[in-house]
Amino acid sequence: MTAQKSVSEIMNTAIVKIDGGNSSEDAAMKMSSANTSSLIVVDSIGTPIGIITERDLVGRVIANDADSRRIMVKDIMATPVVTIDPRSSVESAADLMLQNDVHHLLVVENEDLCAVLGIVTSTDFAKYVEGT
Repeated sequence: MTAQKSVSEIMNTAIVKIDGGNSSEDAAMKMSSANTSSLIVVDSIGTPIGIITERDLVGRVIANDADSRRIMVKDIMATPVVTIDPRSSVESAADLMLQNDVHHLLVVENEDLCAVLGIVTSTDFAKYVEGT
């Protein structure tokens, strides 16, 4: 029997942030240049307030033929941010995602949004399952 993995073992530590006042076009360009499918949305002092994903951009901007320069990130981001402790089990993280109907969890120390350590996505779970 293998030991249960913790969130810190599967999380992605490459965090890419964007200000909520930026346009969805800015978000798309930032995702493309950073080769990521999601961005952490922060307020003016850098505190995470949401997450924006490629799915948000497709579903709320492109599918509605909206002007991506006029649609602000804060208007289409997923909020509130759901967090998890890095020592939590992978299974706990999966349960938390299901309970909150989200595909991304922000990994933070002591529930402190200013202490972001990483992010766990549904893709990270797929990689985890493949490796077990």
